[in-house]
Parts: sequence; C-alpha cells; structure tokens
Amino acid sequence: MQQPTSVQEMWNAYLRSLGEDPATTEKTFSAWHFCDNAPCADALAALVKAGRKRGTTSALWEFEAAQEPLPAVGEVSVITDWKGEAQVIIRTTAVEIVLFNQVTAGFAWTEGEGDRSLAYWREVHWEVFTRSLAAYGRQPAETMPVVCETFEVVYGADPA
Repeated sequence: MQQPTSVQEMWNAYLRSLGEDPATTEKTFSAWHFCDNAPCADALAALVKAGRKRGTTSALWEFEAAQEPLPAVGEVSVITDWKGEAQVIIRTTAVEIVLFNQVTAGFAWTEGEGDRSLAYWREVHWEVFTRSLAAYGRQPAETMPVVCETFEVVYGADPA
C-alpha cells in the first residue's frame, strides 16, 4: 500500500492504526520540516524515515525570539519534506537544554547526520545557526543554549 503524502492523510492513517477515529480524536500534532533549504530538509526527513536520525537541535534563542514554546515530551509531529509532503510521524521522547559546546558525541550520533561525529555535528550546526540566528540579529556562540530533542518514529518508517 502506498503511504499517504499529505499531512492530514498521514495523520488520519496514523490515528486509524491506533484505533482512533480521526473525526473524534483529541490527539493533536504539529507539522514541520527540518532545516532551512530543500536539499537539507529532504535529506534529513529521509534519515528519519530510514531509522538513522533520532534527534534534532535548535537554538534556544530562536524559540525565545519567536515566542514559540519549546518541544515537549510526548508531542507528536508529522515531518514533511521541503514541499510539505508528509514523510513520517515522530513522538518527542526527551528534551534537554545544554550549551552548544557541551553537546555530547552521543547526541551527535543520535542526530544521525554526516559521519555522525561530534566534529561534523558542530561544523554543520554552527553553519545552520549562523544563518538562522541572523534573522534575529544574533550570532552563534560556543556557550549559547541549544535545545536537544530526541524522538522516536511512530508511523511511516521504512521497513527494515
């Protein structure tokens, strides 16, 4: 069976897999994509779908500037590609705020990107934060707080 690509279709299929009626459920979700460009967003969604990526990091300063709530344990999200097509559904399992320079090699491995090393994680995330924080008039710093989120795939993973 082909997997649904619209966010609402995937959400409804997920709810039905739980025995929930999409019309009456009280469950909620958010939908979003990783990164700030199409190649990166699509590649990271594919890593999640393949089972390699199980974490993500955001700058706390971005949440504060945008006055957005932090991710919370138990929240469910539909991860999309850059075009907004649903790829997979995840549930947040842990959220921790740490300083950029205190992110561990273990967490870098959990993020599943590149060679999964801490050096790779630092280089790539520094570049991302340089771009994203510029919108708020800020620059990344070694001691800036970052939000490290761990998640599990609950629907739509590629078969092993």
